Formats: sequence, structure tokens, C-alpha cells
Amino acid sequence: MPSKPILIISAGNSFTEITSRYGDFGDWIAAGLDDGNVQHVHAAEEQLPEPTAIAGAVISGSHAMVTDREPWSEALAEWIREAASVGTPLLGICYGHQLIAHALGGEVGYRNDGIELGSHLIELQKGVDSDPLFSQLPSQFDAHLVHAQSVLQLPPQATLLGSSAGEPHQCYRVGEQVWGVQFHPEFNETVMQLYIDHLLQDGKISSTSKTAVVPTPYSAQLLKHFSKYVRRR
Repeated sequence: MPSKPILIISAGNSFTEITSRYGDFGDWIAAGLDDGNVQHVHAAEEQLPEPTAIAGAVISGSHAMVTDREPWSEALAEWIREAASVGTPLLGICYGHQLIAHALGGEVGYRNDGIELGSHLIELQKGVDSDPLFSQLPSQFDAHLVHAQSVLQLPPQATLLGSSAGEPHQCYRVGEQVWGVQFHPEFNETVMQLYIDHLLQDGKISSTSKTAVVPTPYSAQLLKHFSKYVRRR
């Protein structure tokens, strides 16, 4: 029997000047998963498969806001609830991280400090040694971030896995196999810098913002850890 695909759910698209040269969220996630059997859908444009028909799913970032509660986003939130209820492994990135929290009873809202951007140090909580994904990472590692909203309150039953100086809920797990990460494991340094350049040009951030970009080799491993976990089940 052929294996079920890992589903990549695009919740949006990157900026045109980035996608025209370097690909989009789904492309970078697929490269990070490094799995030969992936399926890709756009949440706002395509029907989502039944959760039992896939091996697991990764939900991408987006330039939309969870609190706008757009119809496609609320439909995806309902799909997340169904997937979690039947034990489908999920990994939400940025918007996906926030949408999972919203879907499962947490709270999402705007950051008081505005957009968090650039590479920041993630510090894992004590006790992550048993986590299938994060136990394979060092206790501190750098990761790329760009977000205006955050998970203000974790869902009930969620386990906090990591924080940063500017973001208390960088990563969490609900139950045994639903994860959310505010950072972008699929971004490389080029993409992160292009986001900074775009937001500077648009006046969304000032030139004095803390927007350093550094290599993030450990956070980049997270997607492969997820695909390996899914295939071991």
C-alpha cells in the first residue's frame, strides 16, 4: 500500500519580489521536509483533503491576520480541530502556529511591541527531552521571525516548549502530535533579509529596528524532524 502524503497547506503567499526569484512558502517547506511524497494545497483556493487521508500536515505562514477570521481561515481552523481529534500530526508555522492555537481554544492578538523581525534566540523549556521534535535540538538556537500577531494565551492542555526575549510562546505542543512554532524554520538568510528590506521600504519598520540576520541551522532541522516523526508512526 502506498504511503500517505504529507500535506503542505499554504495559508498565503510571500511578496512577489521574493516568489519570482526564490519560490514561496510551500516550496521552502517542501525542501525542509525532504520527503518524497508531499501534497500541496492553498487553503483559500482549494478543498482540503480528509485528515485521515494524509500522514501529517504543515500549515504555512501568511500575511493575513488570524483575528480577521476570514472564511477560508475559519474553515481551516475547523479542519485543524478535526485533524487533531483523529490524531493527524500537525505543525503550524507563524500564521499556522497562531491558527492552531485559535482553533484549539487559545487566544491570538496583536503584539504590543509591533512587528518582531529578524533572527532571534529561542530558549527551550526544561523538560523537552521527551518531545519527538525538540528533543533533537540544542537548548538554545537562533531562528528567523516576522510577525505582528502572537499567541497571547496557549490552548488548554498545551505544553510550552520554547520562548524568546520578545515572545513568550515561541513553540508549543498540544497533546502528543500537534505543534506550533512562531518562527520560520523554512526561511534561509536570503529570504529573511528580503523581508527586512521589504518592510523597511514600505515604512513598516524603522532602520533602527533590531533586524540582525544570522545563520539558523538548528531551527532549519525542525521540518525534517517532523517528516521523520510522521514516517515513523
